[in-house]
Amino acid sequence: MTLRIHALFHTDYADLSFIKQWANAHNHPITVSRSYDNHALPTPDSFDWLIVMGGPMSVYDEEKHPWLIAEKELITQTIDAGKTVIGICLGSQLIAHCLGANVQPSGVKEIGWLPMQLTETGQAHPILQDLPKDPFMVFHWHGEGFDCPKGASIIAETQAWANQGFIYQTPKHKQLGTWVLAWQCHFEVTEESLPKMVSNGNAAIQSGLQDYPETVQSPDEILALGDKYIEENNERLAAMLNRIAASENK
Repeated sequence: MTLRIHALFHTDYADLSFIKQWANAHNHPITVSRSYDNHALPTPDSFDWLIVMGGPMSVYDEEKHPWLIAEKELITQTIDAGKTVIGICLGSQLIAHCLGANVQPSGVKEIGWLPMQLTETGQAHPILQDLPKDPFMVFHWHGEGFDCPKGASIIAETQAWANQGFIYQTPKHKQLGTWVLAWQCHFEVTEESLPKMVSNGNAAIQSGLQDYPETVQSPDEILALGDKYIEENNERLAAMLNRIAASENK
């Protein structure tokens, strides 16, 4: 089954990374909107999956970034249509916000390769059966978090922030075998994309090292640990995407 994937980008340097590799391997066409560059947004009937990527802004920055208003409308429409929606970092926060949950500073910044643990719900969830039951290393870059949206299930946590991801389904999603999946972390980073994120975000890293030395890593440490953990995290993401695609009733 061919899936039409549309992605919302929020920076010039953060892209789909491994998700693009996965989509290309399965012949799923990709379209992209960059609202911050005045790209027109599509309508939900023009795609099957919506992937909402990360960015440095807050979900509440509508005055500074008025295009967030239209993006939130599209995310809400897509969820209401029962389509698969996947959020990463800011994308997860936008989805939570559109579902009525509060998004706020978490009180700590997590930037680097840090251990994450699936909750009991996460361990039991059919979409996540290829992820380790024990804590495992993933790449984080966030300073805000979300409350659990009503009707959603929290699937992962870290020592610094309890709500690291959630899964949600409306009755229409259950009928269609589709999902809303949100992750604070970045399973998608690759050897090519990680150095771009580190280079463009160096100021945030240096500030975080001063204020949150236990949860923020230096650029050299991030890149060195990336060599160790990127491949297995890409494999975990591929497994999740494969399970989501296989669950859809078309």
